[in-house]
Amino acid sequence: MTDTEVFLQQVIYGLSNGMIIALVALGYTMVYGIVELINFAHGDVFTLGGFVALTIVGTLGAAAILDPATLGDASNWWLLVGLVLACGVFCGVLNAAIDRIVYKPLRRAPKLTQLVAAIGVSFILVNIALFWGGTPMKVFGGGSAAAASKDFPELLEGSNLLGEESNVVLRLEDVSVFLITIPLMIGLTLFVRKTRLGRGMRATAQNPVGAQLMGIDTDRVISATFIIGGFLAGAASVMWSLYNNTISFQMGFRAGMDAFTAAVLGGIGSLPGAMVGGLLIGVIRAMSDQYIETRWTNVVVFSVLILILVFRPSGLLGMKQREKV
Repeated sequence: MTDTEVFLQQVIYGLSNGMIIALVALGYTMVYGIVELINFAHGDVFTLGGFVALTIVGTLGAAAILDPATLGDASNWWLLVGLVLACGVFCGVLNAAIDRIVYKPLRRAPKLTQLVAAIGVSFILVNIALFWGGTPMKVFGGGSAAAASKDFPELLEGSNLLGEESNVVLRLEDVSVFLITIPLMIGLTLFVRKTRLGRGMRATAQNPVGAQLMGIDTDRVISATFIIGGFLAGAASVMWSLYNNTISFQMGFRAGMDAFTAAVLGGIGSLPGAMVGGLLIGVIRAMSDQYIETRWTNVVVFSVLILILVFRPSGLLGMKQREKV
């Protein structure tokens, strides 16, 4: 491969993974923008979405659906869309339940209390995923090794769309990431800007007390925010599983850290910032893996984050806020 081909290949990898990271980052930034809570359990909600996807595939009896002769058929595209919707709904409901049971009673508690509660929920969800990995199903290895990574079947045909003679590889998995994530991001942006509930979210984010005085049901707005953030995490978990062909009970830690970093990098509380941050983290990781060394990738990512926060504390697209003394 020429240097140009290597660079283009890394761009494809970086943008594909970056889009997935951006979806998870949107959940972080939405919740923080509304209730100023760093929901560390968000990455683990993402993990359970992947386990739901694998359970559905296993329950459907993947033999017929995942026959190599049918890879790339329309039926598998519909299966992918169905997985995105099912896992999105599951994670949305789960996220809303966590808010109702854990976060809502602590809404007026000190921020440290809320943060510790979020970490506690994270540990609970990690262990649920660990137990889930021991499910006695073929796709889970018969339940013999609960902690081991699980192979996620290829739902789409894996040949190179640019031709088998091309050194740059573009697969249907890469295309599917963009076909799923871009409409979700556009839909979220339009929802927040154009709908009544979206305006309520923006008002609550700017001034919760003022929003209540104007008749906005802030509890409803917060619940909707958790549902939407959870839905995006569920959709991202399907794309992650499909793109990387593996899931594990700890995958939410890596994805969650990348997504949180992306949200802070772009500007916590900013939807466009989360999108830009996710893409940047994806590309930086891909380039570091290729041109430096994989073991230094985390150092590079967090060094970039520190530099951004030193010279622009509000993030790339975050709004500077005046603090009253």
